[in-house]
Amino acid sequence: MASVYDFQETEMNGQTLPLKRYQGQVLLIVNTASKCGLAPQLEGLEKLYKTYHDQGFTVLGLPSNQFKQELATDEEASEYCQMHYGVTFPMTKRVAVNGDGEDPLFTYLKDASGHGRIKWNYTKFLIGRDGQLIHRYAPTTTPEKFTDDVAAAVAAK
Repeated sequence: MASVYDFQETEMNGQTLPLKRYQGQVLLIVNTASKCGLAPQLEGLEKLYKTYHDQGFTVLGLPSNQFKQELATDEEASEYCQMHYGVTFPMTKRVAVNGDGEDPLFTYLKDASGHGRIKWNYTKFLIGRDGQLIHRYAPTTTPEKFTDDVAAAVAAK
């Protein structure tokens, strides 16, 4: 597979979400978890989404219970993120980010970054308009610390 646009996920409503829908946009792909201590980053992610969305930027949240910090159902996770952090960016059904049943998108992103295993929730991948990885951010790297990277990626047409 040549880019993230070759993958698809499943939206919370069960509809297929082909990532080619975002072709030509800048994407920030994040493995989220509602009960994680890093969940307040959702506010910063939402702020980035609102600031740059009209310029061709999307945050895509992929909930994962890989680290046992997600709510019981996809619907509960989606509702929690909306109610507590005002999330309006797209969220998918939960995925595995490592090991058995690993989502192929995360296999691709880990290979593209040259780093292996996802160590924790809120690992973030910034994808350029060409569908290629620009940068992988550690879970503890807050959205405020890479706002300039997002702005530069959005400005690159």
